[in-house]
Amino acid sequence: MRAGHIALLSLQACAVLGAPAPQATEEPAPPLTPVVEELEAALNSAVPEEALSAMESLDAALYEQVQQELNGTTTAKRAIGGCTLSKLRIRREWSTLTNTERKRYTDAVLCLQAKPATWPAAQGPGVKSRFDDFIAVHINQTMEIHYTGNFLSWHRYFTWLYEEALRKECGYTGAQPYWNWGLTALTGLENSPHFNGNAYSMSGNGAAVANQGNIVISAGDGLPPIVLPSGTGGGCVTSGPFKDMKVNLGPVNLDLPGGTTVGNPEGPFAYNPRCLKRDLTTAINRQFANATSILSNILLPQNINDFQMQMQGIPGTGNIGIHGGGHYSLGGDPGRDFFTSPGDPAFYLHHAMIDRVWYLWQALAPNSRTKGATAVAGTRTFMNMPPSGDATVEDVVDIPYTGGTPLKIKDLLSTTSGPFCYVYL
Repeated sequence: MRAGHIALLSLQACAVLGAPAPQATEEPAPPLTPVVEELEAALNSAVPEEALSAMESLDAALYEQVQQELNGTTTAKRAIGGCTLSKLRIRREWSTLTNTERKRYTDAVLCLQAKPATWPAAQGPGVKSRFDDFIAVHINQTMEIHYTGNFLSWHRYFTWLYEEALRKECGYTGAQPYWNWGLTALTGLENSPHFNGNAYSMSGNGAAVANQGNIVISAGDGLPPIVLPSGTGGGCVTSGPFKDMKVNLGPVNLDLPGGTTVGNPEGPFAYNPRCLKRDLTTAINRQFANATSILSNILLPQNINDFQMQMQGIPGTGNIGIHGGGHYSLGGDPGRDFFTSPGDPAFYLHHAMIDRVWYLWQALAPNSRTKGATAVAGTRTFMNMPPSGDATVEDVVDIPYTGGTPLKIKDLLSTTSGPFCYVYL
């Protein structure tokens, strides 16, 4: 199956998945009411700066709320587990970090890339490092963790386990940063502190490749293709902390300019060292992952099915969602490969932002969005292919060789319970 098929194949499965039963609208907690009004006003205005500011206001209000809960100063009885104020981590946007904080993060990533793998060599001869362990498990489970009921919870746990590896194995003392696509939609990717290519960035663009052609995502069967522009790079990353890194695994189904795909004929786990390539594409960022798109994904969906479908790309609309918008904004290899995308270190900033959007959406109706049957929707395989049962909160998320233990989805629904203890600012 081509990676590019994924957004459009969902059209074929809509009748299988169906829509969840209507739910009663849950009013936000009174302290959040003014913030919700600010969010709604920002969405109506369609002014990007207002949308970004309103989401920051919600972050701040939730941080204050969590502090009060952890201090026991409210009557809220939400399960916190082992989370305490002293343990609470604050995930921050990359551009708000100091140069020292950014370099500590990228140094920790380089450290993880230098540590030996735990993945069995017999199962994956190309898995050479702890960094590769995470790519390998993502490849192995890709068709069971996208357009599924566990998409959000699996990636929340996956990103947290990566953060834990950076901290426990490489001495990183900070929290996982995130990449707010709404900011780079305004500045342009190459002008942002995320991807300007200096020593304190996540590295920059790839070397320019002329006349690349468009990216064409097509599923056939009469379904309309999605045509995306290529970017301003396309070649090997030449600047920043990751200019010399090697991508060892894949490609599996890498979308190439011109509408073709390529995979490693030796298999996804074979050793295939090559440079990290990027093709930064601000036009995609601005079309699919701008501030209004983000805010819309937080405010408009009223159930988890609609929320995650809008995020991943609503079938038949030609919209790849904010999830696809971030991935295809990076472009390159492995950025356009659905399976091996964690091979670009920026993947984890992207998925921390995915998690932030879910966290903000959950906070608007926590009783129905962080617990119980209404917190999960979807099946256990990609768009129910092959047919599988419906996911439930009792389903187990198992991400081997990353340092974690199997946990149920119900333990992964709140950022301040189960194994987690973090918020966003």
